Amino acid sequence: MARGLLKELKQSKPFAHPEEELFLSLVRTADLLGRHPSLLFKERGISPAQYNVLRILRGAGPKGLPCGEIAVRMVTRDPDITRLLDRLQRRRLVIRARAVGDRRVVSTRITAVGLALLKPLDQLLVDIHVNQLGFLPAKEIKSLLGRLEKIRGHLGTPAEQATR
Repeated sequence: MARGLLKELKQSKPFAHPEEELFLSLVRTADLLGRHPSLLFKERGISPAQYNVLRILRGAGPKGLPCGEIAVRMVTRDPDITRLLDRLQRRRLVIRARAVGDRRVVSTRITAVGLALLKPLDQLLVDIHVNQLGFLPAKEIKSLLGRLEKIRGHLGTPAEQATR
């Protein structure tokens, strides 16, 4: 297995530590898995991060979410969530409004235009994921999910990571 990654990276020297190899293998795999969805998003004029925000807001329902809560729920960290929301608002995919009870809180909601953008992507992405990973038996998928969860549990939540 090590030879596979070494060959892919055109590296002749073995990895100094198995943890380094595992990290690079995870990053390389995530990059390969993300390429097809990224092309799909690009065709629709959105980035993977914008897609993630739209899905979060769709799931949040009509009340929407404040900016900080959106940031916590992101699959990948985006240091400038405000600017990301600005771009989505300019395209009328989201709307923002101050909360009635606390004017300091700005809630963001997905619009009908945003929902219409997401709708056809749902099945297309399922098809991509099944095509990419459907060759793995269900038992192996469950095992891999467990191991990845164990790693994330060790690393802590994004909020915990920010304070370390």
